[in-house]
Amino acid sequence: MHNIVIVGGGAGGLELATRLGKAYRRSKDINVTLVDKNRTHIWKPKLHEIASGSMDFGDHEVDYMAQAHWNHFTFRIGELRGLDRLNKTIDLAPYTDVDGSPVTPVQKISYDTLVICIGSLSNDFGTKGVKDFALRLENQADAKFFHSKMVNACIRAHHQSDTIDQSQLHVVIIGAGATGVELAAELHRTTREVVAFGLSGIDADKDLKISLVEAADRILPALTPRLSRATEHLLSKLGVKVMTNSKVMEVMPEGVRLSDGQMIESELVVWAAGVKAPDFLKNFGGLETNKLNQIVVFNTLQSTLDPDVFALGDCAACPCPDEDGGRGGIVPPRAQAAHQQATHMFRQIKRRLAHQPLKPYRYKDFGSLVSLGKFSTVGNMMGGLIGKNVMIEGYFAKLMYLSLYKLHELSIHGFLKTMLYTLARLLTKQANPTVKLH
Repeated sequence: MHNIVIVGGGAGGLELATRLGKAYRRSKDINVTLVDKNRTHIWKPKLHEIASGSMDFGDHEVDYMAQAHWNHFTFRIGELRGLDRLNKTIDLAPYTDVDGSPVTPVQKISYDTLVICIGSLSNDFGTKGVKDFALRLENQADAKFFHSKMVNACIRAHHQSDTIDQSQLHVVIIGAGATGVELAAELHRTTREVVAFGLSGIDADKDLKISLVEAADRILPALTPRLSRATEHLLSKLGVKVMTNSKVMEVMPEGVRLSDGQMIESELVVWAAGVKAPDFLKNFGGLETNKLNQIVVFNTLQSTLDPDVFALGDCAACPCPDEDGGRGGIVPPRAQAAHQQATHMFRQIKRRLAHQPLKPYRYKDFGSLVSLGKFSTVGNMMGGLIGKNVMIEGYFAKLMYLSLYKLHELSIHGFLKTMLYTLARLLTKQANPTVKLH
């Protein structure tokens, strides 16, 4: 029996487990196991929509147990906490109920091939007060918690007898990458729709405020300067206050303090600046890691110190050659990279089982897309698709953005289920509020 263990049910891990389960469903010699600390999967680029209330979480989550049953792999719930490379086992921490009572014991799982793809967390760069007073969008629970805080803040302001002060209903988003920009645009719309459902004590134009704070000289550094300027202009027209060249020194209960001493009073602060792998991965199991806690791998996706341990996605530091074939840094932490690496890893495992040499992975940058909700979508398409770097905006860019999620759904559900799920969402959307209110 060859045991393939995949730790992390994100975009890359779930796609890989599904493909392997289907491919080896009739084999009695190969066992595929997916491990995750959550019961359900949600596509991480959708978290800002859950947080803003523009997407119903229940309509898009994938149940790991059901996915495993339908696609012939095993699911084990638990958080990775130990790796014994000598005996080829991993340890999972006990899974507990909401009241702290144990659901599963400590689990020890044997592997012959181990694939670690547990994603990334936000990087606070040691900024004072972030851990205590800033909200994050790292997982499903974070997104739902922020949405609940936002709706409750609106209801509280509506019912209070005092005048709404300048810090109330003010959301400060720190980090103007894709997540921060997308959240700002969605919040502009959804907060106003929440207020429209009977919260007449709030003046939407005067009381609802969003500030987007970025340390760099422009927002969306992954896009071209022209698209960055166009996006900033659109956000400013919506009433979002964009603050570039503004480094955050401290997050406090009453707001944010910048390096120039300026104080931004706010009720909610969201940290969306920078990413890193989880702290426990630092030298995890004796593996080589970098300063961002990512597992250092060869271009075959094998870890540098153990050929039986692979890593992919945001938690992997995979070399990314430049156009001339020289050293070009590491593969960026993007959903498209995780999807590409999962596809490559599927082929790698097939070669490994057939005792064939592994092939190098080469990252293909197909561009970046940023959704601004119903207002617009901007991005650029790279040479891998059309031979040159082309900026796209508007309806065509929106279709391209939507297609990314559909490709993910197709990879885990297949064509028929994806079509049925899409149709069901379209039908239920007609009977539900335009924004989630709880």
